Amino acid sequence: MKQNYSSIVILTGAGISAESGLSTFRSENGLWNHHRVEDVATIEAFQRNPEYVHEFYNELKPELLKAKPNPAHLAITKLQNEYPACVSIITQNVDTLHEKAKSHNIYHIHGQINQAVCLNCGQILETWGDVSTETVCPHCAVAGMMKPNIVFFGENLLFMDKVEKLLSTCDLFLSVGTSGVVFPAAAFVQTAKLYGAETFEFNLEKTSNNFYFDHHIFGKAGETLPKFVDDLLATKSGQL
Repeated sequence: MKQNYSSIVILTGAGISAESGLSTFRSENGLWNHHRVEDVATIEAFQRNPEYVHEFYNELKPELLKAKPNPAHLAITKLQNEYPACVSIITQNVDTLHEKAKSHNIYHIHGQINQAVCLNCGQILETWGDVSTETVCPHCAVAGMMKPNIVFFGENLLFMDKVEKLLSTCDLFLSVGTSGVVFPAAAFVQTAKLYGAETFEFNLEKTSNNFYFDHHIFGKAGETLPKFVDDLLATKSGQL
């Protein structure tokens, strides 16, 4: 590990939120909160039965609203506040735990649970309340055009232009709690490595795309990431 980094990118996945008690997206039985992914997380499902999809995300909101950030989220905030570099977060999670931890520079590439986007005008509505096929867009006043601002299978990820720029200019890349099997996010480490970044993987076990990681740190992120951040801060201050 170097002593000086100027741009740090942190990719976070379901594993970091699981330590706050939230269900992971890809469970072993192929269900997400007891629903088939094909029924609630595809553009075809939304087109076929928007009421059902809205109901699913409405039911998720109370659980995600009450969830609290864990030591891994707080460690990232500490790094942003105390390390003299640009620290950006690319998250695959639709929860707002990074925001609750008071982090900044957060890019939700899969969208956010507390947002809906109007398919008529493109405006985003932020709400923890229920959204339905009867919801009226506060911008264009058209009803029935609100969609959960969640990236479904069959849709493009959000903020990808910014993500590409971050990956091509960072000199430290951390992957925290992500399986590394879903593309294009699984290739982010490869891009960062190609442009010269030092790469670290924080996970319970080694992932399938481990070839591009320089370092593997295994264990719960809530235990391993705070120690890593403290060591990095100490290195910067000349204590190590």
